Amino acid sequence: MAFLNSGKQMRHILMISLCALSLAACQGGSGRRASLPDQPRLDVPAGAQSINIAAAPTDVRAALVSSAQERGTVVLQDQANMVVLERPMLGANPALDSEFGPSDNGQRVIRIRVRFTGSPCQTLAVQDLAVVNNVRTALEQSFVLPGNQNTMQSLQGLKSRAEQSSSCPPLSS
Repeated sequence: MAFLNSGKQMRHILMISLCALSLAACQGGSGRRASLPDQPRLDVPAGAQSINIAAAPTDVRAALVSSAQERGTVVLQDQANMVVLERPMLGANPALDSEFGPSDNGQRVIRIRVRFTGSPCQTLAVQDLAVVNNVRTALEQSFVLPGNQNTMQSLQGLKSRAEQSSSCPPLSS
């Protein structure tokens, strides 16, 4: 009878060990997947500009934030796949007044949102712009601005800066 009892105990111990190993294998596998950051899919809305950069998204983000800090540009949001910048528009601007109305109850700013996603050596960056009248007041209004040659040059400058600090080979055009 003692032999039968020890056999049952051995089976229980063996079963518990197998369950523990299976559970450990499942947890180890999901931990490896969780350590790889999921990259979002980006759309390029009408009026936005985009560029492919031979650098990791983290390099693009670092280049964007450091460039903004050097220029004194306000960084409103600094996230893993998006940086939002804000530049004040000082003085009168009749062209913007006629297009978007006056900003007579607060400051007018240009808000720049750069979203990026990709792999270690290929990042898509999408930039869109807005003019914001009466920023941070009850009368705040935001208007989408189409990209132009100057804003595309800014995006190309980001590409150049990020690629300089990257060890990736240049992307073929």
